[in-house]
Amino acid sequence: MQPDASRVRIIHEQLLSDNWYTLKKYTFSLLRRDGRWQEQSREAYDRGNGAVILLYNRDTRRVVMTRQFRFPVFLNGHDGFLIEAAAGLLDNALPEARIVAEAEEETGFRVTRVEKVFEAFMSPGSVTEKLYFFIAEYDDRQRSGEGGGIEEEGEDIEVLELDFDQALRAIDQGEIVDAKTIMLLQHLRLKGIL
Repeated sequence: MQPDASRVRIIHEQLLSDNWYTLKKYTFSLLRRDGRWQEQSREAYDRGNGAVILLYNRDTRRVVMTRQFRFPVFLNGHDGFLIEAAAGLLDNALPEARIVAEAEEETGFRVTRVEKVFEAFMSPGSVTEKLYFFIAEYDDRQRSGEGGGIEEEGEDIEVLELDFDQALRAIDQGEIVDAKTIMLLQHLRLKGIL
């Protein structure tokens, strides 16, 4: 869907931070449904688009996930260690190519056939990022290494291989609280894949 630029006029853009990614404050006018223009101000955090993948094994009914520390989650009262599907930023690569590389870096499994299931904005009120969601079958023959991420990028990733039903229970018990991971687990469940 293409944006309707005729309903939005950007008046002013102010860079607030470009330390990690970019945070900008925008003043804009929005054409309301009643025909009136309304001036508003919002901050938007731009970190680029990303991709996420959930690896699954039909025969063993297992899924591969990661556990890593997330500082913003820690600041919000959690211990900070999230169980997640492998994910990463696109860094100007095509989503399919980037997620194959990311899966191997984080999980140690080299997948060759990925299936795109959907795209979604995860926090559209403040973050520009769009995520591309993928699933892929795996088996032990595809293990290429230990995974764990890239130390120079601050990654210290634990690789988890969980029973699918155990992963679903972990959602109910509040052990899996990452939205992208919940979405992919539910996708596998709704489609009857596992």
